[in-house]
Amino acid sequence: MPDRALVPAETAPPLRPEVEALISAFHARTPIRTWSLIVTIYGDAIVPRGGTLWVGTLITLMQAVGVAPGLVRTAVSRLSADDWLTRHRIGRRSYYALSARGRDAFAAATERIYNAPANTWNGRFRIAVLDDGGDPDRAAARKPLEEAGYGLLAPMVMIAPEGRAGPDLGHSDALVLDAVPVDPDDARRLAARVWPLDRIAGGYERFCGQFADLDAALQEGAEFPPLDALLARILMIHEFRRILLRDPALPAELLPADWPGARARDMSGRIYSALVSASEAWLDAHAASETGPLPAPGPQFHSRFA
Repeated sequence: MPDRALVPAETAPPLRPEVEALISAFHARTPIRTWSLIVTIYGDAIVPRGGTLWVGTLITLMQAVGVAPGLVRTAVSRLSADDWLTRHRIGRRSYYALSARGRDAFAAATERIYNAPANTWNGRFRIAVLDDGGDPDRAAARKPLEEAGYGLLAPMVMIAPEGRAGPDLGHSDALVLDAVPVDPDDARRLAARVWPLDRIAGGYERFCGQFADLDAALQEGAEFPPLDALLARILMIHEFRRILLRDPALPAELLPADWPGARARDMSGRIYSALVSASEAWLDAHAASETGPLPAPGPQFHSRFA
């Protein structure tokens, strides 16, 4: 396989100030979760293009974000040990892809990140009364439901809007009941008690503030070189994913007025649409799999944020 052209971080041209600001914000959060950004890179940019990436390409991208090669190699080794990535070698080169576990996890996240929820609601709640079987680890008993967007009403009582997809609860796991709120105001008060909506709204507000300069520059027609475009796209999706996966995606009837999640999604869609062409050009020119250049993304990729 021929070598792909890679630009060493120390000789790369300066990044646009909007991108530098995003990189600084990434490093300001401690601890720096290198592994999490790598998972975002795979889910957003690599899975749609075959799913496998040469570690040299990954190192080049992470160096542009200010992450040293040694930290990248440590992170991918840990992700492999934890069954998030799989590794294979051809000669002296290592290639990594998301494992089955990693693909399943990001597939669920992908639906939420790139597609707005329908959020139709019939006004009813589903209540799960958990049976911990004497197990004092209540957090473990609640985890599958929390991941499905259920909120905690009482130590072993969880609630979600009816129609929410969730784990298949057997009779030994929970008693599942339906309930009808007295009126819409009661339903909103219940939602505010069960879910940390103020904290989630604050996350969306910070997201909108963090990416406002990037959004404004793109809306004014600024041109971003391919590397700048890819870094901005990845960092934007990384931050949006972090907030979104904590959001229970409640129907509008249960949310406060002017919910900032809608503004954050609109901004994400604008930014993504403006950056996608240039960012994909960087992958075309520089990214390599074990067979050579990455394949083109499929049609589903082009419907993101549609």
